[in-house]
Amino acid sequence: MHTLIEWTAAALILIAAFFLLVGAIGLVRLPDFYMRMHAPTKASTLGVGGILVASMLVSAFQGRAGMAELLITLFVFVTAPVSANLMAQAALHLKARSQAPVPPQAVPERHKS
Repeated sequence: MHTLIEWTAAALILIAAFFLLVGAIGLVRLPDFYMRMHAPTKASTLGVGGILVASMLVSAFQGRAGMAELLITLFVFVTAPVSANLMAQAALHLKARSQAPVPPQAVPERHKS
């Protein structure tokens, strides 16, 4: 295999591994459900996408179309935000509290009658 293709695929895999590690650390360290949900969904989408792009690059160099990797990438990019949205809606329905501070400009002042 060509050295440039190998180095490019290795760089993509390292970048993807970094995003996956950041998502895993965010899942462990963040304090509440909403924050824990945000870190892995964003980071894992980028991480899995990077690994699949590297796989498509290598398979294209080997003469394969890489159609399976393309379909997996599209599936991950469509389902990750949808599943995160559904989990957030379920948490809101169950009235799960967030530990994030509310900015003062987000709460309207109450007018005394």
